[in-house]
Amino acid sequence: MKINSEINNNHSTKIYFAADVHLGLRAGTNTAEREKAFVNWLDNIKADAEMVFLLGDIFDFWFEYKYVVPRGFTRVLGKIAELTDNGIPVHFLTGNHDMWTFDYLENETGVTVHKHPFEIILHGKTFFLAHGDGLGNDDKKYMFLKRLFSCKPVQRIFAFLHPRIGIGIAQTWSNHSRLSKGLSETFNENTDRLLAFAKQKLTEKHIDFFIFGHRHTPIQVNLSNGSIFTIAGEWIHGKEYAVFDGKTLTMHRF
Repeated sequence: MKINSEINNNHSTKIYFAADVHLGLRAGTNTAEREKAFVNWLDNIKADAEMVFLLGDIFDFWFEYKYVVPRGFTRVLGKIAELTDNGIPVHFLTGNHDMWTFDYLENETGVTVHKHPFEIILHGKTFFLAHGDGLGNDDKKYMFLKRLFSCKPVQRIFAFLHPRIGIGIAQTWSNHSRLSKGLSETFNENTDRLLAFAKQKLTEKHIDFFIFGHRHTPIQVNLSNGSIFTIAGEWIHGKEYAVFDGKTLTMHRF
């Protein structure tokens, strides 16, 4: 999907990108401290933010039952709503941990939810944005699970579980998965699947900026014809994010 979003706002000139906050994850840093830091960051950037892109896994687990949403995160949800109420567009890309969004986040916080990778033009530059899970992935087991969890009948079956049971199962699985992989990941330019995906994409058309989450490693790689590949980092330890000022994309730590 391609979105045209030519913005010319003389007062707000920066576009912010963040990913992998994993709110609710009990492994790593204290989740309450992580939430407070993320809220402080959102509060700091609202003065000059033109747009904000949250690139997936903002929540370590998210499922919207018909009448129930996961406990906690009220400060984050309230701060995001404050940004959108003040006219700052916030785009929420689902990740592999928070793919089960339906309409709550859009209706209550005003974000625009994206469930698939997409292209967007910002200040004349073409961006390809995605969380990154599944792209360039030849892991058949993972791709099967991704399709399974994206299946509406499976989501309906999960919804029948009492939230105490369903959310408990999901949190236990998530913590085990994160600890087994490690809280941070090593980036290998020769084998990284997201980087290979970006290079393949460039053979089809020009993209100025690729920005992903998922890898938990802040990195920028210069590709052919001036294209730049970026992983936005994570908030379990690093509190990293990316900023586009209309000309250049830079990495920062909060």
